[in-house]
Amino acid sequence: MTLLSAFLVIIGLSLFEIVSSVDNAIINAEVLSTMGQRFRRFFLTWGIIIAVFAVRGLLPFIIVYTTIPSLGPIGAITSTFNNDPKIAATIKEAAGLPLALGGTFLIFLFFNWLFLEPKSYGLRGERFFHAQGGWFYTVVSIILAFLVYYAFNYSQPVALGFVLGSTIFFIVHGFRQYAEKMETSLATSHKSDLSKFLYLEVIDASFSIDGVIGAFAFTFSVPLIFFGNSLGAIVLRQMTISNIERVKKYKYLKNGAMYSILFLGSVMVLESLGFEIPNEITPILTILIIGYFFMKSKNELRRQTLRLQ
Repeated sequence: MTLLSAFLVIIGLSLFEIVSSVDNAIINAEVLSTMGQRFRRFFLTWGIIIAVFAVRGLLPFIIVYTTIPSLGPIGAITSTFNNDPKIAATIKEAAGLPLALGGTFLIFLFFNWLFLEPKSYGLRGERFFHAQGGWFYTVVSIILAFLVYYAFNYSQPVALGFVLGSTIFFIVHGFRQYAEKMETSLATSHKSDLSKFLYLEVIDASFSIDGVIGAFAFTFSVPLIFFGNSLGAIVLRQMTISNIERVKKYKYLKNGAMYSILFLGSVMVLESLGFEIPNEITPILTILIIGYFFMKSKNELRRQTLRLQ
């Protein structure tokens, strides 16, 4: 991997981490507004250490090591920077399962947003799909059946990856639905700041799964995933404290995140089935997608400001 490729991967990972975690930041801000200054500072120091090292550092390593155990613990960290063709062949041979798992998870996440979640309509067709919410389960079931059927003719581990990806999606989705209900009660309750801090850390770990899984569409390099996702997490944590209301005004950022998720999930599925995708394509298109919806949000904010004048 060249320096330019590594730089593009880190930038793409950081942007993806920021925009895909905006909902997490809003939940954090709502709960933090009910906490004292001491625990707000604690959230920015020890909280970020937990979020970065325990989740965005450890989880990618666990995924790589458990799905490609032949690399060993050191190889799971250094493999991408090793020019040994045997290691490259090992990664290529064993990467199908984690890519299939991650791709299914992300594609399901996109369709859940498209059919079921409230949103600002950024593209034509979004309103129509949102009105057909009951079709979500039919659509993802058909997608899963097609992927598994196709994968059985190609690789059984890849087929297993598709099934595991759907299973993990519904587990995480159920947890998040419960967390959203808990947010309101926590924001208005008299529970201790320590309880709220622990709750925020658990929620952060849940939301970070999207960023960690999506990162494997960019690279299998644990260090690059760590640096890119951690940089995005730190920036988002600062925005949560200082400027979350302004972030909420950029109404189409979530749209950009979700279309990026669809793109990344599709790339992972294709790669799990043996298609070759150039390394530079993923970060470049992710940056372009997010940039488009950022500018769309900015222009809409400018029009709203002019109407109020």
